[in-house]
Amino acid sequence: MAIKWTIQGLLIYAAIGVYLAAFVTRILGQRKVGDILYFGGFAAALGALVYRWYDVQHIPMQNLFEVFLTMGFMIWPISSFCQRVLGVGGRAADMVIGAMVLFPAGFVFSAAPQKLPPALQCWLFGPHVAVYMLSYMVMAKASFQAIVQLSGRQSDGAEGIVDAEQGTYLMVRGGFVLLTLGLILGSWWGKLAWGSYWGWDPKESWSLASWLVYVGYFHFRYMFGRRHARLNSVWALLGMAVILTTLLWANLSRLFPGLHSYAT
Repeated sequence: MAIKWTIQGLLIYAAIGVYLAAFVTRILGQRKVGDILYFGGFAAALGALVYRWYDVQHIPMQNLFEVFLTMGFMIWPISSFCQRVLGVGGRAADMVIGAMVLFPAGFVFSAAPQKLPPALQCWLFGPHVAVYMLSYMVMAKASFQAIVQLSGRQSDGAEGIVDAEQGTYLMVRGGFVLLTLGLILGSWWGKLAWGSYWGWDPKESWSLASWLVYVGYFHFRYMFGRRHARLNSVWALLGMAVILTTLLWANLSRLFPGLHSYAT
């Protein structure tokens, strides 16, 4: 674990610290102060992202350091949209999620600048990776809702907030659209870059596996509705487990290297 004594690193650490401070403040009952701190953490993460973009001179989504940094920036907009538009709570947990996804960027992965390989010098690079990162963060929020449902608690006491099972469904529904778009854009990009829409690369295979798990979730929920709410939640958590495999194991494994090895 190496500390990054740079402006970029300090901004990441500031974002982590403020996200956690926002969480503590919010659970102590100071919601307005917590929300202000939450936005402050987002601003620090945004500053780190902009700094990185300027430093490497390309959209910062090339490697796992940049991926986790970008996901840490995404959590506040996702959290705000979900609460205000969809009625999905869990804002305090979102603050923890933001700190968790920034931790690998701050302490695990190298921040050494890298040049884009030829395969990534395509206009589809940004949309494809950004859509997947959005989907992963949405599914992470869905997983929290599923955990809340399994615990038997309500996700939020605020008026207008849906219960945890419905919140899980709404988040998975939105995340699934993004996962599908990611698969389509990835296939299109694969055709342009490597001459084939699908190559059964480990990353491609695990991405398809995660998509199919959520297909199973929708099928199960359509068949049984909310009669087996706990099993609905288990399906959602299984999907997140496969996503983590896609994001980490498929990128970092040296036993089964693939065309997406640039992500390491």
